[in-house]
Amino acid sequence: TVQAAGVPVVPGTEPGLTDDELLAAAEQIGYPLLVKAAAGGGGKGMRPVHDPAELPNALAGARREAEAAFGDGTVYLERMLTNARHIEIQVLADASGNTLHLGERECSLQRRHQKLIEECPSFVVSEELRQQMGAVAVAAARSVEYIGAGTIEFLMDKDKNFYFLEMNTRLQVEHPVTELVTGIDIVQEQLRVARGRRLRWTQDQIKMNGWAIECRINAEDPYNNFMPSTGRVTTSTLPSGPGVRVDTGVFPGYEITPYYDSMISKLICYGETRGEAVLRMRRALEEYRLMGVKTNIPFHQHMMDSHRFLTGNFHTKFVEDNFSMEEREATDHLQAAVAATLLAHRQGQQASQVVAPGERDTSNWKWLSRWERLKR
Repeated sequence: TVQAAGVPVVPGTEPGLTDDELLAAAEQIGYPLLVKAAAGGGGKGMRPVHDPAELPNALAGARREAEAAFGDGTVYLERMLTNARHIEIQVLADASGNTLHLGERECSLQRRHQKLIEECPSFVVSEELRQQMGAVAVAAARSVEYIGAGTIEFLMDKDKNFYFLEMNTRLQVEHPVTELVTGIDIVQEQLRVARGRRLRWTQDQIKMNGWAIECRINAEDPYNNFMPSTGRVTTSTLPSGPGVRVDTGVFPGYEITPYYDSMISKLICYGETRGEAVLRMRRALEEYRLMGVKTNIPFHQHMMDSHRFLTGNFHTKFVEDNFSMEEREATDHLQAAVAATLLAHRQGQQASQVVAPGERDTSNWKWLSRWERLKR
């Protein structure tokens, strides 16, 4: 449907073919290629294939995973673009036929097809290319008579040719970066459209100001191949300040289990420039304190200092192919041990003492000072 609307697509097959038909089609598409689930995304039911001998096992594995994740084992083939960027366009549409786009998001920093860092706008998208991609995204949404907030995802090659990847017919995790740059509350607009209201803007009224970066804070150990971390959160101190936003539902006493997604919060920082947004993100990551489970905060801190990230020189395989976490330094272990000792001591005091209303055994200023000394 979107192809008929003039949307460029990566060469591939339609869903629903048999394994024999897919094996034959693969020779026409060429290698490397991807086996992808037709019923969902997020990396589930997806297998890269570099050689014809790998394809039968990849098809079987992708079908099993797709069936388990989506209740539908249908798969299709798609040519795999190497060193591609993942750029997506946010769209809004109402029931009166009005559809517009809110610019792009850069989502190339991901691991195993799971996004880790997103930013708006993209480092490599010019205003001319933005309008071109936006027009294609609007055409794709209109071709299916879409209503509401949605996202058209593209893969972009090194020559800035872009190809339709998929459409997410929902609010994306990373929508806050677009909200901060455009000033539009996408959640509010989704609700207004659901009530039958018309969009309040025309395309020429949409302006992008500043830069926003989002880091997904996950309960994973970046020093152990991002192994999921479970347990009970004992301390959660969130960063704050100008241009800093935290979306989370995690609090002290909250239990992280293996049964749900590992993301525990979204840390978003806004600045007038990309450099300012990066500086605020560095400070916010340093201020973020979460104990009881391991998180990928150290990974994000390394990324904010990475030359490749700072210069915008990355693609969807950058994290997996070029980035590794070194062992913690001894000072990191020492700081963690001292912090844990202070926390245990304070909890012991609170358990054994009754503090009268309005009184505190230790002021917030003293505790802030202790944290600052630990960071030196």
